[in-house]
Amino acid sequence: MTSALPTIGVLGGMGPAATADFYGKLVAATPAERDQDHLPVLIHSVPQIPDRAAAFLHGEPSPEPMLVEIAQQLERSGASLIVMPCNTAHLWHGPVAAAVKVPVLHIVDPVLAALRQAPLFERPLRVGLLGTAATVQSGLYPGRSGADDVQWLVPDDDEQAEWVSSGIEAVKAGQMAQAQLLLSLAARALVGRGARALVYACTEVPLVLSAVDFGVPALDATQLLADATVAWARAGVERARPWTAVRRG
Repeated sequence: MTSALPTIGVLGGMGPAATADFYGKLVAATPAERDQDHLPVLIHSVPQIPDRAAAFLHGEPSPEPMLVEIAQQLERSGASLIVMPCNTAHLWHGPVAAAVKVPVLHIVDPVLAALRQAPLFERPLRVGLLGTAATVQSGLYPGRSGADDVQWLVPDDDEQAEWVSSGIEAVKAGQMAQAQLLLSLAARALVGRGARALVYACTEVPLVLSAVDFGVPALDATQLLADATVAWARAGVERARPWTAVRRG
């Protein structure tokens, strides 16, 4: 292991396919010419973490104790940074970040940065949000964006239940064709109501919608979290040695 490279801790399993997707995107986002140029990564994938949406919406067992415990395990194992490739888990970002001494990236922040920097978006931004019912109802994204000139468009209750939530459940069950159909209906409904961009605010969503063109830009929170992770790592190691400018993937 190259000592100059920081170790990334991935608090995963929410769900397993989304964690694998994040790791693939992290590898593709890393400037590398050989194996040794890639970041050391500790992936702690625990699908048994209690359901985040059920905890928020229905008072079922909280994922917080397990999230905190796994974050601390990653820190003890040498992680210099922790990331959680699950949007809804960030409802507990505060307690997780407070429980460790290393940074815990917030998945919403790189999405907001991308929205602020994109010159092709008109102002105010009308952004369609595709996420779990808990992510939508908690205001995770609007609350993080603060006073930014973003108008968030969300599915109505029926669309959320019949298309988005059912589509996410279909991804978790491996029913990808059904998931793509349902989530596409929700995305097109948001575009039809005036969304000028879409945010895939559940890490299951890009597993089936990444190749679908809805006629507006689509921001993949998983990809942007991977990009932010590489940017964080590069900010530290570039002082020690140069990285190549090659981008793979």
